[in-house]
Amino acid sequence: MPLDESRPFLPVRIAVLTVSDTRDLSNDRSGDLLAGRIEAAGHVLADRAIEKDDAARIESRLRGWVADAQVDCVITTGGTGITGRDVTPEAFDRVLEKRIEGFGELFRMLSFQKIGTSTIQSRAIGGVAGGTYLFALPGSTGACKDGWDDILRWQLDSRHRPCNLVELMPRLQEHLRPG
Repeated sequence: MPLDESRPFLPVRIAVLTVSDTRDLSNDRSGDLLAGRIEAAGHVLADRAIEKDDAARIESRLRGWVADAQVDCVITTGGTGITGRDVTPEAFDRVLEKRIEGFGELFRMLSFQKIGTSTIQSRAIGGVAGGTYLFALPGSTGACKDGWDDILRWQLDSRHRPCNLVELMPRLQEHLRPG
């Protein structure tokens, strides 16, 4: 991916949420993977939490981070499947102001190259709320690796060309400013 080294790197403050009924910080491999990659890329791990597969709890956590000026982006892992307990996309739908349709589409395209048609079981989603980016990845370490390494790492790097999500951050709340 093309990086313009003449541009400054701007660290993004990213919160990580693991959605799981069974994981805690001692066995949260997907959350660990994301946190490690975020920091290795030079970004700030703004916060980290685990929530049960409960849409109201997920929504509450997301809204709290959206309202926190110290969080620019939230990445969740888990709860994006199609079983009865998978409710992360539903929680996102309650919070998002705008969807980033291409995120889920691109994630599934890249995932298809690795797991074939099983990728249809992923409801990975991205969007914006209150000037904060929100991305939901599946709960597997492979999915988190693919989502970060192949998409988010680049779009959250201010040096990425021809464009990136970081350069849009100052404009995400334009609709709230008086005309």
